[in-house]
Amino acid sequence: MVTDAAQLAALPPHPDHAIGAWLRPRVARRLKGEGIKTLGELVAFCNRRGGSWWRSIPRIGPGRARAIVSWLRRHEKSLQLTVAVDVDSVEHDGVPLVAAEVVEVVPATKVTGGGPASGPSCSGPGGNSEAGRLTLAPLERLAVPHALSGAHGENRSAAFCYIQANHDLDAVRAYLNRFRDQPKTLRAYTKELERFLLWAVVLRGKALSDLRVDDCEAYKDFLKSPDPRFVGERFPRHSPRWRPFAASAEGSASLSPESQRYIVRVLRKAFAWWVDVRYLAGNPWKAVNDPMVVKRERAMKIERALPAQLWRKLRVELDMRSAEEGAMQWRAVRAAILMMGDSGLRREEAASAQRKNLRPSSFGTLERPVWELTIVGKGQRERTVPVSAATLAALRAHWRDRAQDFDGATEEDKQSGPLLSPVIIPWTDASRRRHRAEQSDHGQPANEAGYTADGLNRLISRMVTELVETMDQWSLDERVQLGQANAHAFRHTFATQSVAEEVPVDVVQKVLGHVSLQTTTVYVQAEKQRVVEEVAGYYARVAMGTAKDGL
Repeated sequence: MVTDAAQLAALPPHPDHAIGAWLRPRVARRLKGEGIKTLGELVAFCNRRGGSWWRSIPRIGPGRARAIVSWLRRHEKSLQLTVAVDVDSVEHDGVPLVAAEVVEVVPATKVTGGGPASGPSCSGPGGNSEAGRLTLAPLERLAVPHALSGAHGENRSAAFCYIQANHDLDAVRAYLNRFRDQPKTLRAYTKELERFLLWAVVLRGKALSDLRVDDCEAYKDFLKSPDPRFVGERFPRHSPRWRPFAASAEGSASLSPESQRYIVRVLRKAFAWWVDVRYLAGNPWKAVNDPMVVKRERAMKIERALPAQLWRKLRVELDMRSAEEGAMQWRAVRAAILMMGDSGLRREEAASAQRKNLRPSSFGTLERPVWELTIVGKGQRERTVPVSAATLAALRAHWRDRAQDFDGATEEDKQSGPLLSPVIIPWTDASRRRHRAEQSDHGQPANEAGYTADGLNRLISRMVTELVETMDQWSLDERVQLGQANAHAFRHTFATQSVAEEVPVDVVQKVLGHVSLQTTTVYVQAEKQRVVEEVAGYYARVAMGTAKDGL
């Protein structure tokens, strides 16, 4: 052992060396707990996880992580491995400086096997080298060669152009700028246009304004099975590992026919606008048919709605857990679930709901007070929904955890108070910046940030999972059904339960914010189906009992 140690001390680091030979024992034990045994595996782990690679490892903070990465970079030559640029990049105001770098993409035909790789797999053993040969970047960091910029595209209009666009990237950004006040639409359209632009330049070798009908047909076929080099795990947009298509749990990125049709329609709409503003002479997508889609019997997946008995048991359990000392997260999730389950809100609507828009209704009475909440929902349509007494009690408890007075808030405080807001802020720069509370003149937090829709969804999923894992007194079927419920399932629960209690369908429609009454009648059919299934089960049990008596 002494001889081996002496020989190892004289050798440079090698990917096959155990991490315990080069790192401190305490650090090595932490890394081994994550399945990292060699230096090569450590580099691959860092490159796969990116700048936050250390967060899942106990007692490895940012300082220690920075020291480990610095040591790996010093020995890149002997390791013959490269640590990706964003693993420990310099930050300014919490944002990696690598996010400001402009990346020029080139056609795949010009990329050779001996060229520099840009993907994560090039930095560690066992990766797919083919996946690392393409340089890809999101729209905000994207640059294309002049020959493929569309500055002299074949489809460019000769007439006076209404927008200031010298090339295709300018035209894309001008189109997206129309949706700057609609963040959800902007995010969705940006994703589809950057995917199409990258496909055109990198895989098709053409500018956007050079594409014809056969190119659009080829992209429609591409959507059925995207190129593996365009597919990867979810990473921040500033990461070199970012890919246009996110891989599923099975590693594929196959899109449903409904998604394919949506993408084709988004692109057709964008090209139509470019024709209208005289940037393009014609719209090739106009001659492309939509992908075939099977018309579903039920467009909405409402089977995740909780049955009445399970919904009541869940409410009781949430009340019990919220009554415990220090159960701030349970009180927050109870308020969120009741807002969706009693008022039919979508998760985006619950996350954006403001205290100033919640008030006692003029239609209530002293014996039966009613509160109402005004929200802006899907399609930027405003509506007012009733709020239950249980929801109000849950909100008051949640506000006490935030050290705020729900009923005694002044009008000034109400202007910027989200109904739901995190009580525990994650220890990350991004979270601290977003939830930093400036002090108002009254000493109260001003401009408090609420949950994002995704953050609220993660909170509900985490707490529901804990319920499923700990509620041993519930039946297996109940836990399975609850485990399948996401945040939107509680909106479906309100709809099915209110219809079952004979609330008029047009009233349910107004509460849910459906444009068409036909959409709401899906819940009526669901309730009829449930009645038939329950009675059919009753018939079967009666028949079985009759048969036993006959025996």
